[in-house]
Amino acid sequence: MNTTIMLFLVQDGITNGAIYALLGLALVLVFAVTRVILIPQGEFVTYGALTYASLASGQMPGTAKLALAMGIVAFVLDLVAARKALHGRLIARTFLTNIVLPAIVLAVTLYFAGQKPPVAVAMALSLVIVALIGLSLYRIVFQPLAHTSVLVLLIASVGVHLALQGLGLLFFGAEGQRGPAVLSAAFTAGSLRFTGQSITVYGITIAFIVGLWLFFGLTLYGKALRATAVNRLGARLVGIRTTLSGQIAFLLASVIGALSGILIVPITTLYYDSGFLIGLKGFVAAIIGGLVSYPLTAAAALVVGIVEAFSSFYASNYKEVIVFMLLIPVLLLRSLAAPAVEEEKD
Repeated sequence: MNTTIMLFLVQDGITNGAIYALLGLALVLVFAVTRVILIPQGEFVTYGALTYASLASGQMPGTAKLALAMGIVAFVLDLVAARKALHGRLIARTFLTNIVLPAIVLAVTLYFAGQKPPVAVAMALSLVIVALIGLSLYRIVFQPLAHTSVLVLLIASVGVHLALQGLGLLFFGAEGQRGPAVLSAAFTAGSLRFTGQSITVYGITIAFIVGLWLFFGLTLYGKALRATAVNRLGARLVGIRTTLSGQIAFLLASVIGALSGILIVPITTLYYDSGFLIGLKGFVAAIIGGLVSYPLTAAAALVVGIVEAFSSFYASNYKEVIVFMLLIPVLLLRSLAAPAVEEEKD
């Protein structure tokens, strides 16, 4: 291997690692706040990517209808949960959030679907649609299970992953899709060529990490999320609504997942089930970060991306095996270093 090939592989690894960093941060965020190991994070990736690709090609994505259907279910659940203290303001708020907003998004999607909308419009619609799905997903599945064990939440997470994957096959079919590049410019630096899409990946990843840092450090909602992540019971005792924290965590995770998919789909062809493997690589980074450390997760994601790039060059048939084997020494070291503890009970 000469220096040029090595630089190409490192560049490719950093590009992939930036995507895995976003996914890893989302997984850490959701687990810290809700204790949910979000296996459907990969479905947020494929839903965002394929919704964007469908809109860009002038097709109507089924995800917009799913967002409205899930909103109706969430609305009914809200009414049932608050049946003993129903009042007009509560009904109006949940109706606007769960039904009116998804209905408006569906109407806008129907309007633009046959017109091949500009990239910015397709991106915005895809992000909003997946965000609504993520928000309703928490309300329907995980909010009622918020006080159960991590094992129950994990089983529910697996079930949701399988259901969303099946719906993905129904909405997008078995054929893969690619979307238009967000930025088409390109330039060279020495022997390396940087495309507009790779620059977009780097820029959005850095902007998102800085944005999350500012959100957690400076905003009231961010501090509420941090408090919930540190101690759920203590957060409730001081008046923090842990349900709202869970909703914000799922909203951020779904937006990050959809954004990751939109960044990937111009680079490689994605299928309805591609998100699982992509999400698992973000999960590897999150595990290396201990599901608690954001900086360590971001650094581990870059390592995962670079290892994957070199594995593809030297042993492409075994690249997935090599990447996932990174987990074994990390888990062994963590199991030796950490004492056995019982699961926390609220």
